Amino acid sequence: MSESSALSECETAALGAATMVKETAFYDTLCVKPSATPDEIKKAYRKLALKYHPDKNPNEGEKFKLISQAYEVLYDPKKRDLYDQGGEQAIKEGGPSGGNFSSPMDLFDMFFGGGGRMNREKRGKNVVHQLSVSLEELYNGKSRKLALQKNLICNKCEGHGGKKGAMGKCATCKGRGVQIHIQQIGPGMVQQIQTMCSDCSGEGERINPKDRCKQCNGKKVIREKKILEIHIKKGMKDGQKIVMHGEGDQEPDLEPGDVVIVLDQKDHEVFQRQDDNLVMKMEIPLVEALCGFKRTIKTLDGRILQIALVPGEVIKHGHLKCIQNEGMPLQRDPFEKGLLIIQFLVAFPADHWLEPAKLPLLEALLPPREEIMIADDMDEVELVEFDLKEQSRRSRGEAYLEDERPRGGVQCQTS
Repeated sequence: MSESSALSECETAALGAATMVKETAFYDTLCVKPSATPDEIKKAYRKLALKYHPDKNPNEGEKFKLISQAYEVLYDPKKRDLYDQGGEQAIKEGGPSGGNFSSPMDLFDMFFGGGGRMNREKRGKNVVHQLSVSLEELYNGKSRKLALQKNLICNKCEGHGGKKGAMGKCATCKGRGVQIHIQQIGPGMVQQIQTMCSDCSGEGERINPKDRCKQCNGKKVIREKKILEIHIKKGMKDGQKIVMHGEGDQEPDLEPGDVVIVLDQKDHEVFQRQDDNLVMKMEIPLVEALCGFKRTIKTLDGRILQIALVPGEVIKHGHLKCIQNEGMPLQRDPFEKGLLIIQFLVAFPADHWLEPAKLPLLEALLPPREEIMIADDMDEVELVEFDLKEQSRRSRGEAYLEDERPRGGVQCQTS
């Protein structure tokens, strides 16, 4: 295997082998390929679930549900194999649970550390935030401040909404928090619609306006700005969660939820991260690839590394070399690091860079060329440049003409 193909595997290991699947709807929902690895599926779910969560997009509940169902199937190896072979129908028919999916909110809470429905009944909702971080911050560690707006129990009414005992059951919805409307949509046909009670805003309780707390206006909580300090440890990874326990919104009679910070690594102009290793590309001219070189590399913590190629050693295009203990710090032991992998890209000279009269001198220094037997009956052809865009355009044109041709055998002319 060549070095270039080896690096290609290193850089695209997450892609995996191409997989033939019966349906791609779940993959399309998560915007991943059928060959996606579990890590890619997990990362895709994370970004889409945060984007379409009902708290941020109240009108995207159905989209959030589809994203959760797709993730639940594709992240489970057995369900994914079943889906790849037989599609969604196989999921409905196979296994003890059939086509029954988990609650999207329970799945979201378990993914982001919330604990599911039973926990939500005792605790307030978790607040999830995505924090964009640089590779330098993940390498060196960093403390970041994050400003949040959060609900705090009103200190004036102590979360009662007004005078003690003044809060009573809403007469409009009878304490249910919802109203049922029935409307006729045709002869003998009625439609039942459930909406949030407008009088109590779904709380099921109301308080007389004159008894309401002046500070929270009867809402029991007030909105305040809170500054959280986020500690990013050396070696943390993209998608890793930092949980700030008890820093979520406060609600009466409930334990506050958590603030969950999800790290989102930004692309770096020089280095790419692969687990605990760093990968970079270095372009060198042909003369350095053949005759040796000295180069410097600036690390993510500002140090300068000097590397050299021994004269006589040849660097091929795509060649891989590595430096021990100059990759990403390991989170369990920041003093230990992964590899810094360097892929060398050899830049060849432009056409006609050397006078034709001097080419024999260059050839005399290079390894001898292979002798080819030439016969008189061989056809001599011209070698021209290949234009990929032109070839693609021509192929599309031929496909269009093929579609225009009559199908189904010989067509008889009719008068």
